[in-house]
Amino acid sequence: MRPPLPPFTRETAVQKVRMAEDAWNTRDPEKVSLAYTPDSRWRNRSEFVNGREEIVAFLTRKWERELDYRLIKEVWAWEDNRIAVRFAYECHDAEGNWYRSFGNENWEFDENGLMAVRHASINDVPITEAERAYHWPSGRRPDDHPGLSDLGF
Repeated sequence: MRPPLPPFTRETAVQKVRMAEDAWNTRDPEKVSLAYTPDSRWRNRSEFVNGREEIVAFLTRKWERELDYRLIKEVWAWEDNRIAVRFAYECHDAEGNWYRSFGNENWEFDENGLMAVRHASINDVPITEAERAYHWPSGRRPDDHPGLSDLGF
């Protein structure tokens, strides 16, 4: 079981999204993978990922390339066992080039609160280091840090 469980209310959808944000900000592929069903199916950009083992491999590759990764997620809509999310993250590559990546995700959960399906569409925008908006220490975004809407994203 991975509370909160569907069917989601606004409050539980917000809680579920923040839990996902917090997990991804750990940049720990093994930990993150536990929020997904063993046979979870993803589409991330143009890549298709199936099951926890592939999720771990995908996230390991991702965070080897996307350095100093910081993510903010926000609920867009919810119904029953589905949540639509918008997000933006900042990171840089090995050469020091910074990016802000904007995206939308559609999530579907099983009755135990594990994500069974994830579809993500993402666009990358080069930014300068001076344009960065996410400056908290590595890990969980502080509760008093502005969210996406507050930042105008």
